[in-house]
Amino acid sequence: MKSPSKRSLIVLFIIISIICILFFAAIGRFNAPLANSIVVNVLAPFQSVTSAVSSKCNDFRNYLYDVFYVYDQNRELKAQNDDLKLKVARTAELEAENANLRQLLNYKKANLQFDLLPANVIGRDSATWSSHIIINRGTDDGVQKNMTVITPDGLVGNIHEAYASYSEVELITDPRSAVGSIVQRADSRVAGIVKGSADSNSAINMTNIPQNANIVEGDTIITSGFGGIYPKGIPIGSVAAIKNDSGGLLQYATLYPCVDFQKLENVAVIINHREVAQPAATPAPTAPAQANAQTPAQPTTGDTK
Repeated sequence: MKSPSKRSLIVLFIIISIICILFFAAIGRFNAPLANSIVVNVLAPFQSVTSAVSSKCNDFRNYLYDVFYVYDQNRELKAQNDDLKLKVARTAELEAENANLRQLLNYKKANLQFDLLPANVIGRDSATWSSHIIINRGTDDGVQKNMTVITPDGLVGNIHEAYASYSEVELITDPRSAVGSIVQRADSRVAGIVKGSADSNSAINMTNIPQNANIVEGDTIITSGFGGIYPKGIPIGSVAAIKNDSGGLLQYATLYPCVDFQKLENVAVIINHREVAQPAATPAPTAPAQANAQTPAQPTTGDTK
């Protein structure tokens, strides 16, 4: 009886021999018909499984490629979309800023009596949110205290404090402000004082109006030039309603401001103002020479006696 060790060696030799036969037959080095048949029959199931597994692996690889490709493409498209949104927002902002600057330029051309310094609103005083703003112009730009601040729509306020690179503007909505005003209508010219209202952050009133004053709803109110701070003729607002004051001796008018103080972005400081020279009157044409103007005497002919 063979020992277990010899039996194991024989089995191992047979297995190695079969593997060698299958290997060499598979690579074409061993052309025995019996070996080829054995190779085909033995390897066929493995080749089928291998082919199926390989196909599934290729499909899965292609799927992963498509997933990552679509992911990268979506990420790139999202970045492009965000960039386009940012450019559109910047373009819209530049268009709005250019429109404001064009409006201010047109106002400057139509009001040659003013030397204007454009400025941007960069903040609001937190302690007086509704009545003070901060602009990016200061004494380095020639701005001084009490200078008038406007927009093309009308009066904004005056420089309350001027610093080197910025200034604080007191709006006419501040109850402590006082603007000399007048009705623009030629047959009225009623004068008064425009002040901010303590009851509202954006309301303004024209006060000190006599009871019999010629003022009606819809009248345009402009600066009167009285007081020496605000130049004459700047629009302030229009009359919304006329009411009696608490004493009953005078009345006041509530106004719709010409300026939207909640949307202030660009303003202008009046650095200097002057009177506009009126065109000289055309002299009247002189009267034609009188018909009885003397003419040279005509010589006479005839005999003398």
